Amino acid sequence: MLYPFSKLNGLGNSFVLMNDLNGKISAGVDIHRFAQMVCDVNFGIGADGLILVQSSGRFDFRMRIYNEDGSEAEMCGNGIRCMVRFLAEEGICDKSALVIETLAGPVATVQKAGNMIEVDMGYPVFFNDDVVANETDGLLQVQAADTTFHFVSMGNPHAITFVDSFDFDWRKLGAEVENETSIFPHRTNVEFGRVENEGEMTMKVWERGCGETQACGTGTCALVVAAVHTNRVQEGDVLVHLPGGDLFINYSRGNSVRMTGPAKMVCQGNYIF
Repeated sequence: MLYPFSKLNGLGNSFVLMNDLNGKISAGVDIHRFAQMVCDVNFGIGADGLILVQSSGRFDFRMRIYNEDGSEAEMCGNGIRCMVRFLAEEGICDKSALVIETLAGPVATVQKAGNMIEVDMGYPVFFNDDVVANETDGLLQVQAADTTFHFVSMGNPHAITFVDSFDFDWRKLGAEVENETSIFPHRTNVEFGRVENEGEMTMKVWERGCGETQACGTGTCALVVAAVHTNRVQEGDVLVHLPGGDLFINYSRGNSVRMTGPAKMVCQGNYIF
């Protein structure tokens, strides 16, 4: 079988996108194994995730996203920007403003000048069933792998810690915390953030189901939320440097989080499965 695809990336966070508006892909394959094969860098196309563009009964489109290990993610900020670019490049939709259905809820997007896409990432959640801890009114702190992390959900779970430098084995720590299921029963994404000044940060990320990636949209939002609530950065606009490039996050207490960044087409073809 031939499956037409496009490969895009958001700041180096790469995705294979397929048009599943008729539902034939998701109905015709074991989607979890299919995602693993597609994302395999040696035997497949190679990507951090597979995104299926599907029809939605309530919104413009529906996004289903699968990590390279085959697990399904609730949402992905870089991925949804790539989906918006895919819809435009494929001529599927010419609307500049879209609302996309995800497992984390509806997400509003706007295409802007210079190939930039703004995404309303919704409101952060500070306690839910993604974390095992005593509920608090403020930002939740948990101890994992002998390190203090803050919990923030952006529709998917994030464990955030702040560092003075990245001169340590943060990848090993990220893997340990991701799989600390006694605290994070559905596993978690892990972010390491360094504050440069009140409007600027640098981040490294260990993504659930992927490992180290070049960027993570929901993780960047979660990092800024945690930094605002611990008075490390200002409310409003914060520039975050990631290995793959920069994201612009706007957040103030009590408001939704807005993320702006690029999405780039890499290649197109047919996947043989």
